[in-house]
Amino acid sequence: MTRPDLTVMGGGIFGLSIAWEATRRGARVRLIEAAQIGAGSSGGVVGALAPHVPENWNDKKAFQLDSLLMAQDFFASVTAASGLPTGYARLGRLQPLDSPEALVRAAERGAEAQGLWQGQAQWQVVPASGAAWEPRSATGHLVYDTLSARLHPRMACHALVAALRARGGEVLVGQAETMPQTQCPVIWATGHSGLLALNQALGRKVGAGVKGQALLIAYDARDMPQMQVDGLHIVPHADGTVAIGSTSETQWEDPAGVDIQCEALLARALAAVPALQGAVVLDRWAGIRPRARSRAPMLGAWPGRAGEYVANGGFKIGFGMAAKVAQVMVDLVLDGVDRVPEGFRVEASL
Repeated sequence: MTRPDLTVMGGGIFGLSIAWEATRRGARVRLIEAAQIGAGSSGGVVGALAPHVPENWNDKKAFQLDSLLMAQDFFASVTAASGLPTGYARLGRLQPLDSPEALVRAAERGAEAQGLWQGQAQWQVVPASGAAWEPRSATGHLVYDTLSARLHPRMACHALVAALRARGGEVLVGQAETMPQTQCPVIWATGHSGLLALNQALGRKVGAGVKGQALLIAYDARDMPQMQVDGLHIVPHADGTVAIGSTSETQWEDPAGVDIQCEALLARALAAVPALQGAVVLDRWAGIRPRARSRAPMLGAWPGRAGEYVANGGFKIGFGMAAKVAQVMVDLVLDGVDRVPEGFRVEASL
């Protein structure tokens, strides 16, 4: 490719999704990844595309809703172009209700979801059935929402690369994270290292990394909903595995090291879902997730750098936000249409 219309720096879920959205709109795209595809938090195992609770509505929750509703068509287009699975399926989520107060609040949230989710998904209180694939619940009731979906992070990233190449996009891996020699716009979607670069360039802390650990076990529940139990995500994947994650660590010595905190995740999952007892651990993962100071994705122009843009700060919700982030960033950079919510702008973290 002699002259791209857009250069995207970073081969994580934000960078790949933006590159794919631009490509399918007809742009010539070059994506540059310094290490390997999914080298940061996008190379994990969990892949929970789960919504925030339907209350105290704000721009972040509205943006996430749009993205979750867009995700099925978005990732179907990736599979159609690449011929590879992404592991996407919208199968919902189960959460236990462990007190009478939680039961009442869940019912109230269900009523709010009817309007906030625009009738396109439900948040329901349902009785526990006693099935093996259910979390234990002290009240005998569960929340079942039909908005949550799952994605296999590694499958999705590699399918996006194949889709880009199939449509004529250029994907360069092993290139340095320096300013590319190009006259086209550049979007920096470089995760944790990108946040550190922003901190240095802007002279203040706009974001930081949070370490996460997760693991993958051999248990086939591929057609079942994911579960969330006291902050723990238990996500069945299409390949007959179940992901369990994740920790949130602000201090660490080895960013890629797994330790006793990872094993604690497994113990918690076994206590919540006894059916997982005896499942073989296939993989353990650790990595640094980028969290913006605002706690929302950081999108828009890089302050003081003409023609350069930022897409970062996905933290725990990056996969669920990816489809909408891609749409908004391509609208902004290639079409000049600014639909970035105020709380998502880089300036919101200054």
